[in-house]
Amino acid sequence: MTRGFPEAEFAARVARAQALMADHGLAALLLTTEPEVRYFTGYITRFWESPTRPWFVVLPASGKPIAVIPAIGAPVMARTWVEDIRTWRAPDLSDDGVSLLADTLREVAGDGPVGLPMGHETHLRMPLADYARLGESVNLVSDQGIMRSLRLVKSEAEIDKIRTACAVAGRAFDRVGEIAAAGVPLSQVFRRFQMLCLEEGADWVPYLAGGAGPLGYDDVISPASDTPLAVGDVLMLDTGLVVDGYFCDYDRNFGIGAVDPRCLDGHRKLIEAVDRAMEIARPGATAADLFHAMDTVLTGSAGGSEAGRYGHGLGMQLTEWPSLIPDDHTVLQPGMVLTLEPGVEIADGQVLVHEENIVIREAGPERLSPFSAPELRIL
Repeated sequence: MTRGFPEAEFAARVARAQALMADHGLAALLLTTEPEVRYFTGYITRFWESPTRPWFVVLPASGKPIAVIPAIGAPVMARTWVEDIRTWRAPDLSDDGVSLLADTLREVAGDGPVGLPMGHETHLRMPLADYARLGESVNLVSDQGIMRSLRLVKSEAEIDKIRTACAVAGRAFDRVGEIAAAGVPLSQVFRRFQMLCLEEGADWVPYLAGGAGPLGYDDVISPASDTPLAVGDVLMLDTGLVVDGYFCDYDRNFGIGAVDPRCLDGHRKLIEAVDRAMEIARPGATAADLFHAMDTVLTGSAGGSEAGRYGHGLGMQLTEWPSLIPDDHTVLQPGMVLTLEPGVEIADGQVLVHEENIVIREAGPERLSPFSAPELRIL
C-alpha cells in the first residue's frame, strides 16, 4: 500500500464536490472537522486531540481548497497539495481565526451561501460564540448533505487502505492465543492486543472494546476490567485500528477452554446472519434490507435489540453513514464500505456480537476482513 494519495485523488474529490455545490447553488463549503479537512487536503496529524485550536478549510465554487489554520500547522499543511494556506497565531483569546476566516469566505463567496454540514452525525468543531460571530457577516447554510454523499462512496484508493487495515487486524487476531488464557486479567489482554496491532502494522489503535464472561458479555463498549479470564469464558475483542488515516472495525470471539454449548450455537447463528446479509448486499438494496435479513436469523424478525443497529458505514471514521436499522433506507452503491454487526442474546442479558467489514460491488460484496468460520475459536 502506498502512503497518502496522488494529487489526482484530491482533484477528483474537489470536482465532485464542486459539481454538487453548483447543483445546490452554494458559493463555498466550510469544513471544520478532522475527517472533512483531511478528505480534501490529505492533512494527517494527531494534533486534533487538542481542543484548543480550531482548523478550517474553505472549498470555493472553483479552484483548490484554501486552508485557514493556526500557524503551528502550516509546515504540515504545506506538504499537502494545498497551496493557499492562511494562518493566524493561535490561540488568540479575542479573535481565534474568525476574522481571517470571514475575510476568506467573503473573498470567495461574496454574499452567496456557504454550506456547512449540519445533519445527522455531524458536529461543529469551533466555539459556538465564534460560529455566531461568523454568521453575522457570512451567509451560513446547510451543505444539503454534500459531504455525506461524497464520503459515502469510497474510491479504490480509499478501499485499499481499509483493506490493509483489516489485514493488519487479522494478523493481530491470529495471535490472540499468545496473550489470552485463563488467569490473565482482561486489562492485560487489552494492552497486549493493542501492542500486537502495532507490531503488525497499525499506525495507532484509537478504539478497542470488548468483554468476557461464561455466557458472553452484557455490553460491547466497555474498557477492560482487571478481572482474570476463566475457563468457560467467551472473550470478545473489537478493534478500530488505523492505517494511513483509515479504519478497520471488526471483532472476534474466543472461547477460553470449553464453553457453554449455547455460546457455540449463538456464534454459529451470528455467522449465519452475516451470510444472509451477504446474499443481498448489492447495489439497489438498502441499509434497512440488510438489517431485516440479519434480524430474520437473530430474532425471527422481532425488530432487533436495544443495541439499535446491526452495522454501519466505515472509512476515515470508525463509524460513518449509514446505520443498518429499519428506518435507514440509504440505497447501497458500489464502493460503499460497511460493517455487518449482528448480535444475539445468549441468556439474561448476556450477548455475543460478531462483526465483519465489506465493500459493495456490482457482482456481489467483497470481503475486506478475513471472515470468521461458524465455529467459535477455542484458545
